[in-house]
Amino acid sequence: MKSHRNIQCLIFTLIIGFQSLQGQILRDTADINLIKRGVDCIYNMQFEKANEIYRKISHTFPESPIPYLFKGLIIYWENYPLLPYSPERNSFEDNMRKSMDICEKKSDKDEDYAEYLLTDLCDRGMLLMFYADNGLSMDVFSLARSTYHYIRLSFDHTSKYSDFYFFTGLYNYYREEYPDDHPVYRPLAVLFPKGNKARGLKEIQIAAKNSIFLKADSYSYLSYIYISFENDFDKALFFNRTLHDLYPANLLFQSEYIKNLLLEKKYSEAEHLISICDLEKSNQYFIAQLSVLNGIIQEKVYKDIERAKQLYDKGITYLQAYGEFGNEYQAYAYFGLSRISAINGDKSNRKKYRKKAVSMASYKKVNFDD
Repeated sequence: MKSHRNIQCLIFTLIIGFQSLQGQILRDTADINLIKRGVDCIYNMQFEKANEIYRKISHTFPESPIPYLFKGLIIYWENYPLLPYSPERNSFEDNMRKSMDICEKKSDKDEDYAEYLLTDLCDRGMLLMFYADNGLSMDVFSLARSTYHYIRLSFDHTSKYSDFYFFTGLYNYYREEYPDDHPVYRPLAVLFPKGNKARGLKEIQIAAKNSIFLKADSYSYLSYIYISFENDFDKALFFNRTLHDLYPANLLFQSEYIKNLLLEKKYSEAEHLISICDLEKSNQYFIAQLSVLNGIIQEKVYKDIERAKQLYDKGITYLQAYGEFGNEYQAYAYFGLSRISAINGDKSNRKKYRKKAVSMASYKKVNFDD
C-alpha cells in the first residue's frame, strides 16, 4: 500500500536488505548499531542523519550493493509518494538496478550467495512496489516473472533467520488473497504454487515478535491486512498504534493510524492527532489525506456537512495530482460526498459520487458508511 495500500514491499525490503550484511557488517556490534540507526532515521523521516550513515557505509563497503539499496530507500521515502513523473524516479531506479547488477554476478555456488540473494530480492521488491503502487502493470509483470525463482529460494532460510518468516508469510497470504481482490494479477498468480492465508498471518506474527530488523515491517503489513482484507479494525489498531509510537514523524504511519482510529469510531483521539500534526513539515499529499480524515470527523461527530463537504472537496482536488496514489483517499471523500448528498435529498449526486467512490476504492468495505 497504496496506496499503503500497496505499501507494499517498502519497509520489509529495506530491512531484509540489511540481513545481506551478515558476511561483512553484522559481525561487529558498532556496525549493527549503525545500521539500526540508519533504519530508524529513514522510517522517522530524519534524512540528514540517514545520509550521513549512507556516506559511512559507502566509504566502508565501496564494492557492496548495500549503499545503492540504502540510497534508493532514502530517495523513495524523502520524495514519498514517488510517482512515474517524479524527477527523482530515475535516480531511485538506477540505484536499485545497480545493486541488482552487483548481486546477480554472484553464482549460487558461492559461499556468500545467500547474502546477495537477499539483497537482490530487496532491490526487486522495491521496484515491484513502485510499479504496482503507480499502476504500471506491464513493469510489474516483466520484473515479477524473473523474480519468482529468487523468492522460492528464500523459503530455505526461515530456520536461520526469523526475519524470513515475514517474507514467506507475505507470499503465503498474498498468493491467495491478492488475486481475488485484484483480478488483473490472476494470470500471473496461477503460475505460482498455492499459498495459505492462515499460515501466512502466523508467519508474519512470528516475524513481528522475533525479528531483529523486521518488526516495523511486520506491524505495518499486519495492520494493512487486517484493515483491507480481514476487516478486523480492532486487531489492526494495535499494530498501527505501535508503528506510530515507534516512528511519530512518519506521516504514512500517522495517517494510517488516524484512519484506523476513525474506523474504530475513536473520534476524540483521531481529532487530537490531526490537531497536533505539523503541516509545515507535511507535503500536499499528506495535507490532502488529513483534510479527508478531518472531513469524516466533521460529518460524523459534529454533523457539520457543509464543512465536511469543503474538506472532502479540498482533499479530492489535491489528490488528483497523484494518480493512482491518490485513489484510496479520494474514494473515502467521494463516499462522504455521497452520504452528504443523501442527507440533502440529492439522489442524483448520491448515486454519482457513490459510483465514483466504488470505481476508485480498492477495498469497498472500508468506506466509513457505518
